[in-house]
Amino acid sequence: MQSKSKEEHVHAVFESIAPKYDLMNDLISFGRHKAWRKFTMRKMGMKPGATAIDLCCGTCDWTIALARESVSGGIVGLDFSQNMLDVGKQKVKRDGLDHQISLVQGNAMSLPFEDNRFDYATIGFGLRNVPDLEQVLREMMRVVKPGGQVVCLEMSKPTWQPFKGIYYFYFEKVMPAIGKLVAKKYEQYKWLPESLKTFPDSKQLAAKYREIGLTNVRAYPFVFGVAALHMGTKGTDNR
Repeated sequence: MQSKSKEEHVHAVFESIAPKYDLMNDLISFGRHKAWRKFTMRKMGMKPGATAIDLCCGTCDWTIALARESVSGGIVGLDFSQNMLDVGKQKVKRDGLDHQISLVQGNAMSLPFEDNRFDYATIGFGLRNVPDLEQVLREMMRVVKPGGQVVCLEMSKPTWQPFKGIYYFYFEKVMPAIGKLVAKKYEQYKWLPESLKTFPDSKQLAAKYREIGLTNVRAYPFVFGVAALHMGTKGTDNR
């Protein structure tokens, strides 16, 4: 799939699944995505007043978690799906965080922010859907300050059999069926396992972090590698 057509297809997918996105995330991951995000927040060690941009923010669960942890720092949630942002905006307002969180419809491939702006750049379950993941990682590194962190929480690829076989059966067969039953969207949830096929595994993604110049790269796989957290720091010479 060409980059442009992939971008358009992914946009259409997420525009259409926005209303049931949170429920489906809970079902697909058996609720584990919340625990993975809490683990990630602990590893980030975010201080009060820290700033962050959350790419592919979807319905803003991680964006809101960042704002609560920061207490007072400005947080930006960016997504190319306005329908996702509309759902997220309701949550942000409900939690009384609209003074702290700014939601922006934009492209993760070309962030509308100056260099060295944020303390953190995060992306949760969105990197596998972009046309060029290295370009997105470079953009994340560009907009964080020297010493800032680039943080990715994403589905990954288990390597241990027989779990690997069970995982791929679930991801390719069962999950689209759940999508059809619960969200009335079969083709859209069939796309999600397809998006993982060409995505790098945990070690390969860590290597890409290093290739673009990030330092202190750390990878934390979850549940035999079905998902993974990757973190890297922008060096002081990457201004």
